[in-house]
Amino acid sequence: MRPGDVADEGPYARAGGRLPGDPVPDPGLGDKVALPPPAGPGRRWRTAYGRTLVRLLPVLLIVSAVLYDVLTPRYFTAGPLYTAAPLVAAPVYSRRGTVLTGVAAVVAVIGLQLTKGVAHYVDSLTELITIATVAALAVLVNAFVRRTDERLVSVREIAEAAQRAVLPEPAERIGGFEIAARYEAAQADAFIGGDLYAVQDSAHGVRLIVGDVRGKGMGAVAAVAVVIGAFREAAEQESTLEAVAQRLERALAREGTRREGLDAFEGFTTAVLAELPHGAGVVRIVNRGHPPPLLLYADGTLLSLPARESALPLGMGELGVWPDRAEEVDFPGGATLLLYTDGLSEARDDRNAFYEPHERLAGSVFRHPARLLDTLAEDVRRHSGGGMADDMALLAVRRP
Repeated sequence: MRPGDVADEGPYARAGGRLPGDPVPDPGLGDKVALPPPAGPGRRWRTAYGRTLVRLLPVLLIVSAVLYDVLTPRYFTAGPLYTAAPLVAAPVYSRRGTVLTGVAAVVAVIGLQLTKGVAHYVDSLTELITIATVAALAVLVNAFVRRTDERLVSVREIAEAAQRAVLPEPAERIGGFEIAARYEAAQADAFIGGDLYAVQDSAHGVRLIVGDVRGKGMGAVAAVAVVIGAFREAAEQESTLEAVAQRLERALAREGTRREGLDAFEGFTTAVLAELPHGAGVVRIVNRGHPPPLLLYADGTLLSLPARESALPLGMGELGVWPDRAEEVDFPGGATLLLYTDGLSEARDDRNAFYEPHERLAGSVFRHPARLLDTLAEDVRRHSGGGMADDMALLAVRRP
């Protein structure tokens, strides 16, 4: 399926008309179309069903054990099922729920032993002590799990705060332009990594950057903070986009002197910088070794904007000096500029085929940049089967 609101007819429609899974036109929406529900409802249903089953499992184990003891001769025992019930409850239930599960297992065993008249046997007493001991251990396991969950919640809150501080989501409208940004982390529960974006309004126009820092972990996050801090300052002070790029180069060079090991010699950042002058229907772009931006026009036409002259990534100035030259392209009303990192273009499917944003977006029409990014993020997750290999930063700007 192609992401976006797609018209079935016209020069940019796919050959052969609508494909299975493509959006279905809604007559009440004019030239817009109604997108199908997001992919994966069956997977979400199975996940919810599995969680419900896990929560019911301790009860099912005790009920099954009671039925087994009732329906079998008195010397048969369902002790393993009674033992498993509180252990399953420990990571799933609250402390009270775990205690009640353990008590229920012990009470059920005592009741059945008395009913069968085997309570005075040594084996029955041993079984009862074992189940009671496991129930007590389950309460301790529950307490440990709760403390671990509290720590994870704290770490998650800190990560969210760090993301908001380093990569704040831009306002929906800046300098008369509609703005949307997304950060999709490849690692589960991660919030920030080596990809970055920033938007800054200035006297010279709205300036943007999307970049990808070499490396992972806290070192990459530190470099992201340096690049964004330098960009915001330079975007306010420098009169040209080329001068902004040079400021970033110097900032990364200073950062490199404070690093150790391989990062001191191989630290760099691929980046694309863009400038949208106020009152002019153009966009100026400086590309430093980054995937080319895409320009989506109001009629569905898509234009890739590769750099005419190759340039080294930021932070590699010691290898050679080439003057930055901003390239200017028409940016008419209704058009949307899409900047992204290689987490998008290098996402692979199960056949090891790369995601091609140029092909997937060709002929698509979007009424707001947030709609574009939501659909694009969903489509790349579908393409990669939900398992992205790299972080992905997306930034879209539309001239109303």
